[in-house]
Amino acid sequence: MVSGPSETILIAEDDPIFRRLLQSRLQTWGYRVIAAEDGTQAWELLQQANTPDLLILDWMMPGLDGIELCRRMREKQNDRYPYILLVSGKDEKQDVVAGLEAGADDYLTKPFDVGELRARLRAGKRILSLQQELIQAREALRFQATHDDLTGLWSRGATMQLLSGELQRGLRSDTSTGILMIDLDHFKKINDTYGHLIGDAVLKETGHRIHHAVRSYDFVGRYGGEEFLAVLSDCSLEDLPVIAERARAAIGETPIATNAGQVRVTVSVGGAAAWSGMQDVEVLSIADAALYEAKRTGRNRVVIGSGKTSRQEHESSRVEDPASGFPTIAR
Repeated sequence: MVSGPSETILIAEDDPIFRRLLQSRLQTWGYRVIAAEDGTQAWELLQQANTPDLLILDWMMPGLDGIELCRRMREKQNDRYPYILLVSGKDEKQDVVAGLEAGADDYLTKPFDVGELRARLRAGKRILSLQQELIQAREALRFQATHDDLTGLWSRGATMQLLSGELQRGLRSDTSTGILMIDLDHFKKINDTYGHLIGDAVLKETGHRIHHAVRSYDFVGRYGGEEFLAVLSDCSLEDLPVIAERARAAIGETPIATNAGQVRVTVSVGGAAAWSGMQDVEVLSIADAALYEAKRTGRNRVVIGSGKTSRQEHESSRVEDPASGFPTIAR
């Protein structure tokens, strides 16, 4: 359901009697009112976060007048469009044109009828309601463009962009970035046994458990099919197996509740820690090889491929598994 626009109005009026009367009337209509004594104070209030969408500005004020406030508000880059009602004792046609050209959405001359004021505010609220719907539609499209429809996790493309960004950040701060490739074991059998709807439920819950197993500032995306990719910021090769094992256990130790009953699933995890200057293709290749090794050696396990914080450390510490030739395996 679309929520309505802000019920808060900012009024800028230097006449204290008119300001109190206007504030009282607006509050009677259910608005929350923020009152500014002049244009300068109003501009300072409008620099704060969560400013009102509805503004009633007097034209003639000391400091900044209503016309200048309108110009500044339109020059300011805002995510939300404020609706501005300019109030003035001037009623010549050229004055109305000047106010509207400065950025006002509507114009009301003093003294005005309270019924007319209320009607104009209602018109402004209708416009703000449409704006709110457009903002929500934009955010929904943005989410769909960067997130997986089924799991709600980051999409493959977005995850790759996040990985690239983390590798660049690690290069600047001289920290390592960890990644985990997590693949459901025998997922085809789950689909064949229970059907694709149950398979989808398993994928969704698996993604949820991985998301909560990693740290709050890490990124988790659906890499493809039944495979997930976790990007771990500032994560050393020593920390990587701990986080990987936590994710493996979060999935494998508790069956997933579905409409077909409890489904027990396990995952194989391949990890790598990128040293400074390492490219995304390199670290993904190491993690992919580690995942393959986890599958080859029995599944439901963690294998960490070689990846030190510097290329020199990596080369000096390279150890081969005599059985597989796979470098630096940690279980």
